[in-house]
Formats: sequence, C-alpha cells, structure tokens
Amino acid sequence: MSDSRGLASWANAITAGRLMLSPLMFWVIPDDAAGSWVAFWMWFVFCASDGVDGYIARKRGPTAAGAFLDPLADKVLVLGAMFTLVSTDVFWIVPVAIIAAREFVISVYRVKVAGRGVSVPASKLGKYKALAQQLAVGFALLPWTALDAKWLWNGLLWAAVVLAVVSGAQYLWRAQQPMAQNAPQPVA
Repeated sequence: MSDSRGLASWANAITAGRLMLSPLMFWVIPDDAAGSWVAFWMWFVFCASDGVDGYIARKRGPTAAGAFLDPLADKVLVLGAMFTLVSTDVFWIVPVAIIAAREFVISVYRVKVAGRGVSVPASKLGKYKALAQQLAVGFALLPWTALDAKWLWNGLLWAAVVLAVVSGAQYLWRAQQPMAQNAPQPVA
C-alpha cells in the first residue's frame, strides 16, 4: 500500500461516505414491490461512487485502510439492500442467503491469509458477481422494471448466485494450490 496515512485520502472518504449513508438507502426502499425512484437513484450513486473511489485509489495509490473499508462498504451496501428487499418480499431469502454465506466464507478466508501477509484481490468472476448483484438490486428498485420485469432482476439475482458459488470455489481452490505444490511428493 502506498499511503501510510490510513484514512487520509479522497478514495477512503468516498468509501466511508458510502458506508455511513447505506442505512439511509435501506430506509427509503419501499415496503412493496413497486420500486422507488429515490432508492434507485441512491443505489445508482452508491454503485457509481464505488467505481470513482476505485479509480482514485488506483491513480493516487491504495491505502491499507481503503483495502479494508472498500470491500466492507460493498458488502454492507449489497447485502443490506438485498436483505431489505427480502424483508419486503421482493427478493426470495434463498439466493440472498447463498450470496451472504459465500461473502462470509470468503471474507473469513481473506482475513486469515491477510494475517500471513497474503492479499486476495477480486477475481474477474468476483467482479462479474458484484455487477450482477448491483444490477439485480438496481432493476428491483427501478420503478419501470420492479413490477413489469421481475424475470430480469430475478434472473440477475440467480446469475449472481451462480457467479458467487463459482468464484468462491475458485478462490478456495486457488488457495489450495500453493499448499499442494509444497506438500511432500510420494516416492515412486
């Protein structure tokens, strides 16, 4: 990490803002499946801010605090929105629970290997999973598609489940590769 100042960066300020304002977005999600322009635009801004803080961090150099805060903010935002949509009977609990379990397992894995100085960056499949999650929530909140295109956001939610399971398995499989290469080989 190039910046030892911890939280003192614009990227981290944007991330912290997204993290602190997420509960407000959960609060404005409607109690029915009709969607909400306010919730949709808040969701859009928060998702776009994730790209902005990532761009700034790559341009100015990432920080250790940002490496911790950004994934935390992403998980709070996505899982919070998904569980809020479950509580309003928009999303079904099963796909959301699968995604949440995957996030928990991979987060524990990342913390464990970080203690050994190993960084686990997001894979391409992990990024596609994140995009599918963002689109599923976005289309479920967008009034134009909330009621009339349930197939769209349900399809994206299940695509996110598939990508979550496959990318999670990929992370864990790759984690075993160094151990397998260092394991004693059987004598022939």
